[in-house]
Amino acid sequence: MKLHELEPALGSRKERNRVGRGIGSGNGKTSGKGHKGQNSRSGGGVRPGFEGGQNPLFRRLPKRGFTNINRKEYAIVNLDALNRFEDGTEVTPALLIETGVVSNEKAGIKVLGNGTVEKKLTVKAHKFSASAKEAIENAGGQIEVI
Repeated sequence: MKLHELEPALGSRKERNRVGRGIGSGNGKTSGKGHKGQNSRSGGGVRPGFEGGQNPLFRRLPKRGFTNINRKEYAIVNLDALNRFEDGTEVTPALLIETGVVSNEKAGIKVLGNGTVEKKLTVKAHKFSASAKEAIENAGGQIEVI
C-alpha cells in the first residue's frame, strides 16, 4: 500500500445534505419541512416535553426530594493509589494534583480504604474513612486532618 492509495473505510464518510438547493436534490422548495405549520417556520417547533397543550408528563408526575445547596463533593482517593509514593513522603492535596491522582480538589480530599497501602506515609487530607485511617496507621504511617 502506498500513500496515494489510502482512503477512508467504506461508509465512514457521508456527504452532508444541502436542503433548499433545487428540485433534483429531493429536498428543494420546502426543504423537507412540508407545507405550513409551526414546524415549517423559521425558529418554529416546540420545546422538549411539549404535548400539544396537554399537561406534560413532567408536570403530571409527583416531585420528591430536594437538592441541598450546601452539599460538599469530595475528591476521592483510594489507598492503592498512595502506593506510587516513596516511603516517608508527605502526601498533600497539592502533591496528589501534581502527580495526577486527582484532577480537581473539589471541596477537599477524602481517603477511602479500598486496596492496601504498603508504604509508610504521612497523609494530609480533609477526611478519612475509618478503614483508611486504620490501614495507614497499621502500615506505620500517620494521618493529619487539614
